[in-house]
Amino acid sequence: MKPTRSHGRQSVRPSLKPRTLMQDTPDYADVWQARIVTLFPDLFPGVLGASLTGKALQDGRWQLHTHDMREFGIGKHRNVDDTPAGGGAGMVMRADVVGPALAEAQSHARGRWPILYMSPRGRRFDQAMARDLADCAGVTMLCGRFEGVDERVIEHFGITEVSLGDFVMTGGELAAQAMLDATVRLLPGVLGNAESIEEESHASGLLEHPQYTRPAEWEGRAIPPVLMSGNHGEIAKWRQAQAEELTQRRRPDMWEKRHGKK
Repeated sequence: MKPTRSHGRQSVRPSLKPRTLMQDTPDYADVWQARIVTLFPDLFPGVLGASLTGKALQDGRWQLHTHDMREFGIGKHRNVDDTPAGGGAGMVMRADVVGPALAEAQSHARGRWPILYMSPRGRRFDQAMARDLADCAGVTMLCGRFEGVDERVIEHFGITEVSLGDFVMTGGELAAQAMLDATVRLLPGVLGNAESIEEESHASGLLEHPQYTRPAEWEGRAIPPVLMSGNHGEIAKWRQAQAEELTQRRRPDMWEKRHGKK
């Protein structure tokens, strides 16, 4: 007989489809959660159901729940949007639809639990924000569509608008998955080697040094001799120098920020 698993662990058969990893799972007080408010719940877990994030979801190291805004739609057709006040192109998601959906999601919140709205006008998502989210009890992510969400919802819930970059997408679902991937991998136990997090790009304000593995030579290119030397002190110095050179050349903005320059 196998030992009983602790709190957040759940047994899931390998034959289950990714979507079933999210179904009928009780809330655990000490397990990090993500709640997604979206018109397209079937898009989740998406890529989050694969690889390390998927295994962590299966093992109960984090939980993912969706809240379908269409269920809060108005009238027999469950309308979720209307024309912009003052005129203009496109449609805007209604406050009396998005608001109740967010309220439902937040009824499960506890402790420090921010609400993020995937928006091209928001602050840019970065590694520091991922680390901060991983330190929260959970997060609620609002995935907009059309021309956006009624501003009153953002004001009422004190929502933080977040962007992946200076471009526009058709909806927030892909952005939410990218942000969750960056966050979940920082949760305890998700990555097998904690040192890999410390050494990767952006962890220390530098881009990561180049990586190599077998074979020792490929297409006439050899692994740098220092990495084969066994001298860990020299290897560390080489990696640091490479990280600094890459950062200066590819991301001068990061280099200047690291050195306190404007």
